[in-house]
Amino acid sequence: MKTFITDDFLLYNETAKELYHQTAKKLPIIDYHNHLNQYEILENKNYANLAEVWLGGDHYKWRAMRANGISEDYITGNKDDYEKFLAWAKTVPNTLGNPLYHWTHLELLRYFEIDELLNEDSAPKIWNEANEKLASPEMSARSLLLNKNVEFVGTTDDPVDDLKAHKKLSEEDFGITVSPSFRPDKGLAIEKEEFNSWVEKLEEATNRSIENYDTFLQALSERVDYFDEHGCRSSDHGINVMFYEEATKDEVDNIFQKRLKGETLNEKEVDQFKTYTLVALGEMYADKGWVMQLHINPLRNNSTRMFKKLGPDTGFDSIGDQLLAYPLSRLLDAMDVNDKLPKTVLYSLNARDNNVLAAMAGNFQTDEIPGKVQFGTAWWFNDTIDGMEDQMRTLANIGLISNFIGMLTDSRSFLSFPRHEYFRRILCNLFGKWVEEGKAPKDMKLLQSYVRKICYENAKRYFAI
Repeated sequence: MKTFITDDFLLYNETAKELYHQTAKKLPIIDYHNHLNQYEILENKNYANLAEVWLGGDHYKWRAMRANGISEDYITGNKDDYEKFLAWAKTVPNTLGNPLYHWTHLELLRYFEIDELLNEDSAPKIWNEANEKLASPEMSARSLLLNKNVEFVGTTDDPVDDLKAHKKLSEEDFGITVSPSFRPDKGLAIEKEEFNSWVEKLEEATNRSIENYDTFLQALSERVDYFDEHGCRSSDHGINVMFYEEATKDEVDNIFQKRLKGETLNEKEVDQFKTYTLVALGEMYADKGWVMQLHINPLRNNSTRMFKKLGPDTGFDSIGDQLLAYPLSRLLDAMDVNDKLPKTVLYSLNARDNNVLAAMAGNFQTDEIPGKVQFGTAWWFNDTIDGMEDQMRTLANIGLISNFIGMLTDSRSFLSFPRHEYFRRILCNLFGKWVEEGKAPKDMKLLQSYVRKICYENAKRYFAI
C-alpha cells in the first residue's frame, strides 16, 4: 500500500502550500546541533544494511519497540540486524500519532524512493530494496548529507577530544562544513565518580598539571582556543537541574581541591562549582563569538536496572519538572552584568517551561545581535507537530518569531534530515493558518522572508557560517 506522504503533506491551506513549495523546500539545511559520528563522515562510510543506519543508537525507536512489548534482544541485544529490523517493522503500525510514524515513511521515501507503508508484510521487500541502494556510493555518509542539501553540521564533542576528524574534513572541503561543538558536561559534573579521571584526561589533552582551580580554568581555556582553531562555533550544556549558587574563587578552589582528594561534596558546594565554572566558560565563549546552548530539564537514567545493563543514552530518560526561572535568570545575569553573556539558546525538555524561556530570552537582548538570546526549537519529547507549533506560537506571542533560528535534528542518524522538511511544512502551515484565520496579512513577500529567515538565514547569521 502506498503511503500518505503526498506533495502537500501537512499543508492544509493554499498559503501554506505556496510558502513551502516556492520557498522553504529549496533552502539548504543548517543542522547546528546533532550527535553524528564525525569519523563516519571522514571515512565516508557505507552502511551494511538498513538496520545499521536506521536503528543503531536511535533511542526514539528503541523506546517505541519496548512500549510494543519487543524483547531487548531485538533492540540492543544480540539478535541479527534483519531480526531487529523485522521487530521495528512490527512496531511501526502501532505508532500512529507519534512522529516516528511520519519520520519512518518520510525517510523511506526521501532516501530510498520507497513509497510503501512499513509493516510485517512489506518488511522483506523494503529490506532488500533499501539494502541494495545502501551498497551504492550514492548512499555513503557524505552522500546522505549532500543529497539532502545539508550545508552545515554541528557535532557534539568532549573538550578532551583531539578533533582529528574535524581537522581532516576541513582540509578536504568536501562541500559541507562539519563543525565541532564544545560539550564540557563532564568538566562541570564535579559530583560524579568519573570527575577526577576526566580531569586527568584534560591534563593529557593540555599537557599540563592540574593541581588547583586556576590551572583547571586555564586548561579549559586552552581547549576553548583549540576548538576555536578547529572551526567551533558553539558550546552545548546538558543541565538536568538548573543551578545558581554564588561563591568566591577561593571557595571554588577549596571545593575543587576537596574533590581531587576524593572527598564528598554537599549540594551547595556542587552548585557553587558549577555556577562559577559555567559563568567563566560563558565569558570565554563570548570572547570567541560562540553560541552557548543550554539543554535543561531532562530526567536521566530513570531505570537503575537498565542503566546497569546498558549504560546512559539508551532510551530511559524522560521529562524533568524542576523549576528553572530564578536560577536561570541569575546565571545569565552573572554573565550579562559584565557584558560577557554569549549568544545563548535556551531549551527545556518540559513544555511547561515554554513561557518561562520565551520571556527569559527577552531580558537579555542587545541592539548588536537580533535575537541574541533564543528560545530554542521544540526539543526531544516535544519534537512533534503539537510541540513544534506550541513552541512557535509561544515565541511569537512573547518574543519575535522573525528572529528564530529554527530546526535541528539532535540526532545520531544520517537518515534524520527529513525532520527539517517536517519542521518546514509545520512552519508554513502555521503561517498559512494565521492568514486563513485573518490573524496575518496574505503578504507573500513578508511571509516568504519569514520562512527564509527561520529555515536558513537566521541560523547562518547567528552561527557565523
